[in-house]
Amino acid sequence: MVDLQELTAYLNTLLELEKFQDFCPNGLQVVGNKKIKKIITGVTACQKLLDAAIEESADALLVHHGFFWKGEDPCVIGIKKNRLSVLLKHDLSLLAYHLPLDMHSIYGNNIQLAKILDINVVESKNPFHKFSRSDLIFLGRLQSPMSPEVFSQHINQCLNRQPLHIAGDAEMICSIAWCTGGAQDLVEEAVQLRADAYLTGEISERTVHIARETGIHLFAAGHHATERYGIKALGEHLAEHFDLQHKFIDIDNPV
Repeated sequence: MVDLQELTAYLNTLLELEKFQDFCPNGLQVVGNKKIKKIITGVTACQKLLDAAIEESADALLVHHGFFWKGEDPCVIGIKKNRLSVLLKHDLSLLAYHLPLDMHSIYGNNIQLAKILDINVVESKNPFHKFSRSDLIFLGRLQSPMSPEVFSQHINQCLNRQPLHIAGDAEMICSIAWCTGGAQDLVEEAVQLRADAYLTGEISERTVHIARETGIHLFAAGHHATERYGIKALGEHLAEHFDLQHKFIDIDNPV
């Protein structure tokens, strides 16, 4: 068992919150049970994950995508009311870490994705200051060069998700840049890094043309599918560090 304040302080320090200006509040978003014995992790605090956490008799829910995003309607109505009602009724605390989890050098989404795909990290732009857009991209090399077709199959096998591939010029992929989630517009950063390929979660109409016109291979493997691994690794670390019960619940998302 760990006190909620102690758990929050540990996570805030571990994930170095002071470095990031984000699109949402990071850390403790909803206070519930202040004594934590069991924690559920998942990608997004959707209703289905909240219900699963209640079913598991969890004390806290730790996610990558939480609530209270910049630009959204702040009124507590509709699904926002429904979700908050469940948390408050069942005394379930909610903690969420967005960019700090994307960028962490051990438990981050990008590092964990590289581990899953056997990519050797050459350079991380993990900042020691307030980040800029270009700080979010990673550069690495495949363990062995692969043809674009084989690399696409490799992604499918590792993530259980067939990526959308926009073909580039390189016959073999050796160097690769990547950023998980909705980072399709960083493809131009990948081009500047002279990577053979860029891997991300989502794709946009405009980024297809950028890839075609610059000759870089572009792989979009799904926002959710590329961001499952950081929160799971972080939960496993907390379970060991604090002797907590932990369960990762994957609420699949085709995007």
